[in-house]
Amino acid sequence: MGKAQRTKQQSARARIAAQQAERRAAEQRRRMLAIGGITVAVLAVIGIIIGAVVAKQNKPSQAGGTTGALPASVQSNLTVPAGVLARVGAGSSGPQAFKKITGPLLTTGGKPEMLYIGAEWCPYCAAERWAMAVALNRFGSFSPLKGVHSSSSDVFPNTATLTFYRSTYTSQYLVFTPVETQDVNHNPLQAPTAAQRALWAKYLPPGDNFPFIDIGNRVLAGVSYNPQVLQGLTWSQIAADLHTPSSPVAQGATGSANFFTAAICSVTNNQPASVCNAPPVTALRGHI
Repeated sequence: MGKAQRTKQQSARARIAAQQAERRAAEQRRRMLAIGGITVAVLAVIGIIIGAVVAKQNKPSQAGGTTGALPASVQSNLTVPAGVLARVGAGSSGPQAFKKITGPLLTTGGKPEMLYIGAEWCPYCAAERWAMAVALNRFGSFSPLKGVHSSSSDVFPNTATLTFYRSTYTSQYLVFTPVETQDVNHNPLQAPTAAQRALWAKYLPPGDNFPFIDIGNRVLAGVSYNPQVLQGLTWSQIAADLHTPSSPVAQGATGSANFFTAAICSVTNNQPASVCNAPPVTALRGHI
């Protein structure tokens, strides 16, 4: 075989080897692209699943209208110092919201009972819950509360508030019985008992007015302060303002909390003394 022929064969083999190498490289690229495509698809599916889980967690519950636990600062700010409560006094709230009634005191398990009937969509309930929570925190403690907003299509729309739905309240002085009848979309939540509905209908007719609050034969017959002071504020802003005596929120909600405290003291035999003998409470008890 001549030199020219050998050179020609070597060149042909080199071309074949190069072509084979290129085919192998192309096949490897196709495999890598396929693997990459599968990986992207898997990651996309995982992302969709995670997104759905997060959305479900953040979405208001159809059964409770809740948006999750309140920030820890909101929960802690529901405990208002005695000095702040004393400085606020009655605030902008008034005793005319409370009506004294006759009849046997509500009790549960040998303890006096405070009954609340409301709805998560109700803007007036939204306001009263802040005042009730501040007052009740002086006699016991709540499990972590949830946060909701009142109806967007009612007066004082989207008021940031608490919900007592599925909450737990512990006190050695009284029993707090909350009945949140409907969620923010007017779906049913809790049904009052026949006795609760009869009491509600008797003192706050017709029977679907909210809120209804009975504390030791003192019934909240109206709104204790103007919910307007809460408009546009977040849970954290409202909770912080409870501690600022000159703020409209404190004048309304904290002042109302003092009236609720006075009413509660009337059924706990003035216990605890540190709360019930405080100046704003003793002064307000004679007015409700």
